[in-house]
Amino acid sequence: MPLRHPSLARRGFVRLVGSGAALLSCACGRAHAQQPAEHGGDIPGAKKSTKSIMLGMGADLLQNDSPIRSINMCLNGFHFYADDMGRQIEAHHYCTHINEEFFQCVIYDGNKSDSRLIGIEYIVSERLFKPLPEEEKPLWHSHRHETTAANWSCQAFRKPSNIRRSPAWSPHMAKHGIRGRSTGIPRSPWGIPQLMMGFTADGQLKPELVRSRDRELGISTAAVKKARADLARTAPRPDPGADGWQDGTSPQLVLNEMPLRNRR
Repeated sequence: MPLRHPSLARRGFVRLVGSGAALLSCACGRAHAQQPAEHGGDIPGAKKSTKSIMLGMGADLLQNDSPIRSINMCLNGFHFYADDMGRQIEAHHYCTHINEEFFQCVIYDGNKSDSRLIGIEYIVSERLFKPLPEEEKPLWHSHRHETTAANWSCQAFRKPSNIRRSPAWSPHMAKHGIRGRSTGIPRSPWGIPQLMMGFTADGQLKPELVRSRDRELGISTAAVKKARADLARTAPRPDPGADGWQDGTSPQLVLNEMPLRNRR
């Protein structure tokens, strides 16, 4: 009898050989194992019941997860809250390459199976960025410095890793929103989303964040930055409309009460 779900046979086979595949995992998988146990932290709520676990296994076999399976790039980088450069975070981006000039990414606070979803990011070429309305541009940040300074680390994920790929992002722009975190209950996704930005010069990013990232992923940011010295000299400057915080003020999201329209 033919299987009703087109990828069921393939996915079933993958699960049968999962233990063997784990030995052949990419750099992201190796970094996953190296993450400290406390990185994810606890989140309020009861542990999954046996029933929930079994339902999840069934759904994994039968449901269509095409948007997730299209993720084919793993990038590690850093961001700060648009209105507070002192609030800096490490961010793990899992991206889908929609076309040559457009990427969309989901962002986690780590690369473990229990890491927290904390944001989304859209990345476009400068050609797509330039025609945007002027009031829209300050919401986006450039990637030139993040790339030339090796703040971006492109980890292998389902496709062969290519260290030369990341510098190609230097003229790209990104728009990044992140969920706020409650100060009362750690790790809870409370609060309104917050706009995030990227770094544009040396000395802005806290060095301890870079050292921690390098230890966890087994990389050397200093060595990669040195290898990209030629790129740093030749990469074009970002569109001046991006990185809106650089004039001393920054856009940020606030919550307003609004009248409900078209109620039914």
